[in-house]
Amino acid sequence: MYVIELSLKLSPMPVAVQRKEQDAALALFAQVRQAMESGEPRLLELSCEKEDEKRIALLSSEIVAVQTYEKTAGSSSGKRPGFSFDG
Repeated sequence: MYVIELSLKLSPMPVAVQRKEQDAALALFAQVRQAMESGEPRLLELSCEKEDEKRIALLSSEIVAVQTYEKTAGSSSGKRPGFSFDG
């Protein structure tokens, strides 16, 4: 399972959706990145493959970061993927 996580302006909690295949996760990552680069605010509707009823629509101009990572079954530690200031 692959997670695409979005950080939004003025929001302490990220928004995340999941994809079963890496290619699908990378395609969604590219779609979000392209929307961010365009500079034109547009509405993005995202859904989660793991939970079909989980959907969100958000304005691309409110996204400040996007990351993708593989969710592994053995990752029971509290450390999240991505960049961190922790030593």
